[in-house]
Amino acid sequence: MKAIPKGCTAVMSRRIEPPDSLDYFPTPPWATRALCEHLNIWGDVSGETCEEPACGDGHMVRPLREFFRTVFASDVYDYGGEQQRVSDFLLHWDRAPHLEKTPPDWIITNPPFRLAEQFALRALEYAHVGVALLVRTAFLESTGRWQRLFNPRPPEWILQFTERVPMVKGRCDPEASSATAYCWIIWLQPATPKRNHFPAFVWISPCRKRLERPEDYR
Repeated sequence: MKAIPKGCTAVMSRRIEPPDSLDYFPTPPWATRALCEHLNIWGDVSGETCEEPACGDGHMVRPLREFFRTVFASDVYDYGGEQQRVSDFLLHWDRAPHLEKTPPDWIITNPPFRLAEQFALRALEYAHVGVALLVRTAFLESTGRWQRLFNPRPPEWILQFTERVPMVKGRCDPEASSATAYCWIIWLQPATPKRNHFPAFVWISPCRKRLERPEDYR
């Protein structure tokens, strides 16, 4: 078998960024709608609030607003998104005025991959009802991550996409492709006791064709 040249990216679309990068890979809106449909199976979220703390220019915010009563948006950088606040979620999160006394019910985001664990731990400090993170499926690996996150705070559900969720740097592209697998990891508040707790693993059946809309990419 011919060896793959070092540094070749032809095999898959990889999400590897230098340490100082903002790691901005917008989420195709259909992937967020898939999450919200599953949340509504387990409980109606239409009366709840949601914060998206890594919102970019709003590709996840817009479909969240189709399901939640109120959605707040923030990011460490001003991408010009609708009603976006500039705030560093990990270092000094300036919560929306409406949330100063009442935390958001949900925190839902696609965090920078290298900071996903920190985002999860931080979100679990604030969210009143639950936290949902869109991550590479490989995020479920790592003994260190198990010790720091998954063992003390086991998630309630893991939603694995059966379709690829293509993401490219800096834009949302309907023609993009990827060999990287993604899943949603969902925690509920308060913490579920570790004893005999096993996260429910659910496959997200093919849904892109049904949930994708032309206006998502304008």
